Amino acid sequence: MRLLVFVVASLCGSLVPATGIAQERPVTRRDAIEAALLRGPRLALARSDSAAAHADVALARQFDNPALTLEHTRSTPHQHATVAFPLWLPTQRSLQLRSAGARLDAATLRTRFEREAVAFDADTNYTNALVARERARLSTRSATDADSLVTLARVRRDAGDASELDVQLAALSAGQFANVAALDSLQATSALLAVQAAMGLSTRTLSIVLSDALDEGDPPGDAASGPPILLAAAEDEVRASELSLSRERGRLFAQPAVTVGFERQEPGGTGNQLLPTIGFSIPFPLFNRNGAGILAAQAQRDRASAQLSLARVELNAALSLAERERTIARARFERAQTLVGVADRVAGLSLLAYREGASTLPVVLEAQRSARDTRTQSVEAMGALRTATARLRLLSLSSNGSRG
Repeated sequence: MRLLVFVVASLCGSLVPATGIAQERPVTRRDAIEAALLRGPRLALARSDSAAAHADVALARQFDNPALTLEHTRSTPHQHATVAFPLWLPTQRSLQLRSAGARLDAATLRTRFEREAVAFDADTNYTNALVARERARLSTRSATDADSLVTLARVRRDAGDASELDVQLAALSAGQFANVAALDSLQATSALLAVQAAMGLSTRTLSIVLSDALDEGDPPGDAASGPPILLAAAEDEVRASELSLSRERGRLFAQPAVTVGFERQEPGGTGNQLLPTIGFSIPFPLFNRNGAGILAAQAQRDRASAQLSLARVELNAALSLAERERTIARARFERAQTLVGVADRVAGLSLLAYREGASTLPVVLEAQRSARDTRTQSVEAMGALRTATARLRLLSLSSNGSRG
């Protein structure tokens, strides 16, 4: 039994910064977040969407190139050269620019939200790793205490103050505590590897140790006033689709053009003298009146409106859930903080009473188990409170604020 407890303690000790191996470097919470923002593929995808929106704005701003037409005919004049300059109606161009600008605003907001979401994920992974590490420490300490209780039970049995049943019961409890400690140690290692993965590091071996405490630092997020960033992005998409629909409805005629050029080689008239020409072309709506374009723009507008409605419903539900989670986590943490001292005192008094023959072994085992569970609940409640607070800040992220 002592060997098993020693192995578990060694495994858990490898997670402690003070005993980390040489190649493991200390990592703060800020280090983990910055590394995730620098190497995260999720953020790279959001940046590509923003770059595409910038490209759409540049495309809306540019003018179409003129078209040069060269002709030679048997009739006079024989040679013709014209250049057609496409024309943009001011109203149509303004609608296109405003629509592209609204989509760029939406993409920018979504990119900013993804940046905050990546920071939230990294912060949550760091918190979970701290909770798992502390739970492993508590389990190791409980396993050590249970092993000491086995020794005490044997001493009392040899002295005639306890039975063999007490020894076997203490050994059974020690084995259970050792198994829990081994499982908690494995979970702490997995949580630490999750932090490495979020930072873009290899997960083949442990290469970092956590240097921050569970209650250090503020959760990521922005408390600035303004509409939530997710709703603002959805509203920008609706505005862009409505502008596109207005543009399509105004495009009864396709893009007109002004043509200028010259003619030459008129043998029976002015000879090789250049004869200037000018004209105006406008497509005639004979086969369609842009009905398909209007239908496509209407469908896009309806989809954007539906997404906005869905975003409102989902965001309100997520905010309500996050608020409830934070309230419950705070109540759990405050209650656990009050009970930790009581549970430790009960465990100490029960062990003292058993050592003096005034209590039974089951009472001691139950007191130790309650003390361990109470401390574990306190640590988990602290982590849950921090995560719920960070999630609430993320969902409430304002479109008017900026990341600090």
